[in-house]
Amino acid sequence: MSDQMQQQLAATPPMGWNSWNQVRCEGLTERVVLEAATALVDRGLAAAGYRYVVVDDCWQGGRDESGRLVSDPVRFPSGIPDLAARVHELGLRFGIYAVPGAQTCANYYDDYPDLDLGSYGRERLDAETFAGWGVDYLKYDWCRAEQTTPYTRPEAFALMHDELARLRRPIVYAISEYGEGEPWRWAPPIANLWRTTADIAPEWPSIVSIIEQQAALAEFARPGAWNDPDMLQFGNGALTLAQNRSHFAMWCMLAAPLFLGTNVASLAEELIEVLTNADLVAIDQDPLGRQARRVATGDAGQVWVRELAGGDFAVALFNQTAESTHISASFDLLGVPVHATVVARDVWAGSLQQLHEASVSVEVAAFDTRVFRLSLGG
Repeated sequence: MSDQMQQQLAATPPMGWNSWNQVRCEGLTERVVLEAATALVDRGLAAAGYRYVVVDDCWQGGRDESGRLVSDPVRFPSGIPDLAARVHELGLRFGIYAVPGAQTCANYYDDYPDLDLGSYGRERLDAETFAGWGVDYLKYDWCRAEQTTPYTRPEAFALMHDELARLRRPIVYAISEYGEGEPWRWAPPIANLWRTTADIAPEWPSIVSIIEQQAALAEFARPGAWNDPDMLQFGNGALTLAQNRSHFAMWCMLAAPLFLGTNVASLAEELIEVLTNADLVAIDQDPLGRQARRVATGDAGQVWVRELAGGDFAVALFNQTAESTHISASFDLLGVPVHATVVARDVWAGSLQQLHEASVSVEVAAFDTRVFRLSLGG
């Protein structure tokens, strides 16, 4: 598979579910994964684009006599190939977790048995194993690899990229080194997506901080190569509906991968409605692949704009504060032709209105985000 084909794998940001934020290490089982996959289909999320089911750390049971990874027989009694096949039968895609070092994160942080689980020195064998199992997505997590390998971050991640590129099976390649080595500067030729920050927490300050860290990264995102501000925290913690709306709206403006990490079956219906908002998903999945730029910020709120295919613009008025505030953005600020006839679609209400003034100007509730899709020429 050529590098060009590898980049075409994620022409738009991937969407799906990842096990880590829901069950971390201790609770990961085959049953949890299958329940999540089934819930994606049953609750309409798969139809909205959430198609990747990714098994994170703690699936491993060691290596067999030939050095191949095997799954934990208690957690995954049917084995990974069977699990991947059952996920595929649901019309979904299957993902798995590995590391470039000698230890996984759970070996170090969660006391998971150290059974020679890392891919260091076995990159080709592991890539071939994953392909043989029917893997469609690989999350490759740094996990202190500087302690267990002689490689730099770019070197280690490039090694697995080269092995994936040899395969006949296309596998989306997601790398995670938490933004510490500024991967946006070197990862685009290597990976389909790269984490830009430390782990997200299910708390409003964490979400606001991560959004802030994306403001300088717009130029690095493009089709097949995405900045990844980490998973969605829907259903976790105590986020309000307005905070969840902002969380989702801003991830869509940022052209971010959209991965849930929660019990999908028990998600409140109002959150399902946010996650399946067709207008916002379309902004996230826009084929032009431009990440939003922040064009104004202050105590009263922020203005972000994203160019879309066909000449449209997406505008987000983000209120990070605990007070309702009025936010305005002129066409000049947004880069919209001042003399154009502009129709604005409110993505939450689904309503249309022609803008007679050369600006977008609305009241934004505490912690909320108003998003408009501007179409020129009526």
